Amino acid sequence: MLTINRLSIDEAYVLIAGARAKAQEINVPMCIAVTDESGNLIAFERMDDSKVTSIQLAIDKSFTAIGIRKGTHILGEVNQPGQPAYGISSTLGGRMVAIGGGLPVLVNDAVVGGIGVSSGSPAQDLEVATAGVTAFTDTLK
Repeated sequence: MLTINRLSIDEAYVLIAGARAKAQEINVPMCIAVTDESGNLIAFERMDDSKVTSIQLAIDKSFTAIGIRKGTHILGEVNQPGQPAYGISSTLGGRMVAIGGGLPVLVNDAVVGGIGVSSGSPAQDLEVATAGVTAFTDTLK
């Protein structure tokens, strides 16, 4: 029998709040998605004036991050012609996102969920996602 750890709704809101604060600081409205360890959506926020196309991207970035257990920016690096994961972004119905902004959420080296952020540049999305993860990990100290 397996014991599975996953984010609670309250922890998902901590991730969103941390990400939102960074998005407001850099003045880029974002779509922010938090999924559980299986990639199922727990919580989502679309900030005013964020891009409508970023709704699904944020969710899929979080899904991708839990699936590969790494940041989506890492997948972007190996999804180039001649690289080992070239073409992976067309798998799973196109849900695999090879653009920065998705991060797994880890507790004791186990993936308990993910966060995906979209509406800025890939670097801005990653910065905002990182702020969400930092807000969460700060609660564990």
